[in-house]
Amino acid sequence: MKSSLYVGLVHYPIYDKNFNVIATAITNYDLHDISRSAKTYGVKKYFIIHHIEGQLDMVRKITGFWHSPVGKNYNAYRTEAFDILDIRPSIEAAVAAVTESEGKRPYVVTTDARTYANTISYKDLRAKRETEATPILLLLGTGYGMTKETMEKFDYILEPIYGAGEYNHLSVRSAAAIILDRLAGEAWWQ
Repeated sequence: MKSSLYVGLVHYPIYDKNFNVIATAITNYDLHDISRSAKTYGVKKYFIIHHIEGQLDMVRKITGFWHSPVGKNYNAYRTEAFDILDIRPSIEAAVAAVTESEGKRPYVVTTDARTYANTISYKDLRAKRETEATPILLLLGTGYGMTKETMEKFDYILEPIYGAGEYNHLSVRSAAAIILDRLAGEAWWQ
């Protein structure tokens, strides 16, 4: 048994580099690359979590192109990846969507470069996914991360991704791919 896995890219409430609370801009790369990674690893839905209509119009235009006959003809793989993309105005709305779809509230899990009392290892979260029926909603922050008050509401925070040296500043797209491989990829070490 593997519980269902969902991903959400959170654009509000987010810190900027001065720790002001902002809504970050949606990027074309995040739409394409995280959708492709999520589809590759069997994610049921990839939520874009944003509430500003102008930003959401851009998402609809991009996905609309890839779902059009021209987009499908140009690259059907991209169209297929966007089939799992969904827009929600808040984290709470994404949790509600998963709860409605699964009939059960998901574990809400996020990432951070720091450790917390509720930090969980990739190994332990993967084991939960393989042995429990509770779905997982993995939330990824943008900007300089989600607000402290938001982080305190989550069930678990994944341990940081560590590289080979002291430099540690991955793009959210790269982090998403690494995390999805650790949670849902082939168990190559067995």
